[in-house]
Amino acid sequence: MILEVAILNIKSGMSNDFERAFQQASSIIASMPGYISHDLQKCIEKKDQYLLLVYWETLKDHTVGFRQSIEYETWKKLLHHFYEPFPIVEHYYSVIDSSNKLSIR
Repeated sequence: MILEVAILNIKSGMSNDFERAFQQASSIIASMPGYISHDLQKCIEKKDQYLLLVYWETLKDHTVGFRQSIEYETWKKLLHHFYEPFPIVEHYYSVIDSSNKLSIR
C-alpha cells in the first residue's frame, strides 16, 4: 500500500469553493482502479492550507492509472486553479505500523 501526501495551499478566500469542488472531485478519485481511501484535512494554523492523504494499492495506480486517465483531466479542471503554489506530491510506504511491527519490503 502506498500513501500519497500533498500539502495544498489554496488561494486566499477560496477555501469554501475549494471544499465544494473537492467534494465533487472525490467521486472521481474514488472510482479509480487501485484506489483505497482518501482524507482531506484542514490546517488549524493556516486557514487556506489542507493536507490530502490518498491510499493506493501501488504507486503505479496513482502515477500512471490516475494521472494518465481521462478522469484526471476532469479532476484538474475542478481543482488545479485553486492551488498557489502548485503542490508537491510525495509517496510513502509503511515502515512501522500501529501494532509496532516493522514492515519488510
